[in-house]
Amino acid sequence: MKDLHNIPEALLDTIDRYLQERMPADEKLQFEERIEKDPILKAQIEDVKLLRIGIGKAVLKSRLKSFHEDLPDAPIISKEKVFKINYKYHAIAASIVIALGCFWFLNRDSKNERLFAKHFKPDFGLATTMSESNNYDFDDAMVDYKQKNYDLAIKKWETILNAKPKNDTLNYFLGISYLAKNAEKEAVSKFQNVVKQDQSAFKSDAYLYLGLAYLKLDNLEKARENLALSDTENSRLLLSELKN
Repeated sequence: MKDLHNIPEALLDTIDRYLQERMPADEKLQFEERIEKDPILKAQIEDVKLLRIGIGKAVLKSRLKSFHEDLPDAPIISKEKVFKINYKYHAIAASIVIALGCFWFLNRDSKNERLFAKHFKPDFGLATTMSESNNYDFDDAMVDYKQKNYDLAIKKWETILNAKPKNDTLNYFLGISYLAKNAEKEAVSKFQNVVKQDQSAFKSDAYLYLGLAYLKLDNLEKARENLALSDTENSRLLLSELKN
């Protein structure tokens, strides 16, 4: 097996973007044509998959001395609501109003959902370290995140966040994990913790994800406001589509 460290940094970044489906369609097509013609490149991609996901998970787990206990499940609260309607006088009028309202809501929601699905791409994450360090718990959760096991990543990162509530890296990746799980309100809270920090390297991207979260919440004013504060190309494209 080839050593991962022998792969040039630029190529490693390209492979990461390919594996995380973050390539534009035309670039992806060209890269896949290149893979078919280059067996060495194909093997390098397989090595990256194995080392970043499989071996990374196994090594981290073997070195962890203890595992965090599962967080207790949130209590399930059910409420029964009973509505009394005077059908004798209002049934027909109410049906018309509801039908029109549903038509408007579903059409508005479907547009926002389409835009969200088009522009939301989870950050491909940080490289996990294989050396002795104090970051095993964070790295372990990062491997889960890259495997799209967002529930596990959230559980582990939230535990670490209890001791470091202002950590921008934790808040940023937790926000993305929540957003990927359609937990927009939780995502908003995490991203707001990031953008409050002027020196955060994640600030611009956090504004993009904040805009996407508000888009899912149907708050177009807040969505535009936050997208305008991001200098990413994706935020500019989404802003232009929201104007149409």
